[in-house]
Amino acid sequence: MHNEQIFVKPSLTHRELLSFEKMLLHQITKFFSNSYFRNYYPSSFTFPVSSNNNNNKNEIFDFRSDTVTTPTEEMFEAMVKASRGDDVFEDDHSTKELEAYVAHLTGYKSALMTVSGTMANQLAIRSHLLQPPHSILCDYRSHIYTYEAGGIAYHSQAQVIPLQPKNNIHLTFGEISSNIILSDDVHFAPTRVISLENTLNGLILPLSEIKNISDVARKKGIKMHLDGARIWNASAETEIALNSYGEYFDSMSLCFSKSLGAPIGSALVGNEKFIKKARHLRKLFGGGWRQSGLLAAAAKLAIESNFPQKLKETHELARKLSEGLSKHGIIITDPVHTNMVFIDTAAVNITIKKLAESLALHGIRIFDNDGTITRLVVHYQITPQAIAKFVQVAGEIVKKNE
Repeated sequence: MHNEQIFVKPSLTHRELLSFEKMLLHQITKFFSNSYFRNYYPSSFTFPVSSNNNNNKNEIFDFRSDTVTTPTEEMFEAMVKASRGDDVFEDDHSTKELEAYVAHLTGYKSALMTVSGTMANQLAIRSHLLQPPHSILCDYRSHIYTYEAGGIAYHSQAQVIPLQPKNNIHLTFGEISSNIILSDDVHFAPTRVISLENTLNGLILPLSEIKNISDVARKKGIKMHLDGARIWNASAETEIALNSYGEYFDSMSLCFSKSLGAPIGSALVGNEKFIKKARHLRKLFGGGWRQSGLLAAAAKLAIESNFPQKLKETHELARKLSEGLSKHGIIITDPVHTNMVFIDTAAVNITIKKLAESLALHGIRIFDNDGTITRLVVHYQITPQAIAKFVQVAGEIVKKNE
């Protein structure tokens, strides 16, 4: 055996360690943003966007969802400075700070950070319920019913009664109140939770309607939950404070990774007893996480940096996109209240797939399909130039197809 020279690196001070981590994260971001990486992964990778690189000619503008926003360098810096305690032991300062901040914003006593909006919603519903038979009223388009993999049936053994609003925008007091089940008839599952969503498909549920629904629910002993993944958008657009929405619900979920642009996470808010139960169930669901502070720090920065002003700007861009596409004969199927635009290209005789292929040549991504209907979502990393290019390309395709 031969002797090997061992180099022992002197220990770094805390300040030097932070500086090194910041430099490392900066280099990682530069690597994922460079042209070699973009060319090597041309179609299957959503590239990081720094808040300082809006002039990059190789930028990809992604209209598929507001979940596709990528962490900024400022978020990386906040993550580096975050505490590194264990959240299962409730020892992490940054996570506690975020939870207290969101609880304060929404007017609740307590909050719990979760890995996703789906987990926050499922925890809320399960925490409100005791044992079957029981049922939940919600909009037929709602996330808890349509996009959570049947979680209510699996976790809570509850019947879901989905309602279709006659106005095609939001449920009304009359529609909710006429479908509440209070009977002790053995054929029925009593209503125990009313779950509303705001925004839903980018549409705002008016506060007056929420108040009326909440009043009847509380008189009848029914819990109120809000899927507020995008309540940030509703609040920014209406200028109604989050705590004004919060006073009409027993629980709310709020997403950090959608319109706000944080890397990951949501929060569930409620009273202390409710959140204590939800925390226990989070562990049961396998959702207890350890060093969550870096994600909490990024989420808090996302709120402080993007709410409400940048969200209001995305709403204005969405309206410009809607107006531009409409001038080219593309049908806008729903009102544009916030950051979503639903389009139908049947009137101009082109498919969404054809539109997507043409947009992709200009660095713009949308969901494609063989039909004529799709959703476009504007987020804070979409620029006015991207909106103009989208409208221009769509107009060119329509003209060629005449």
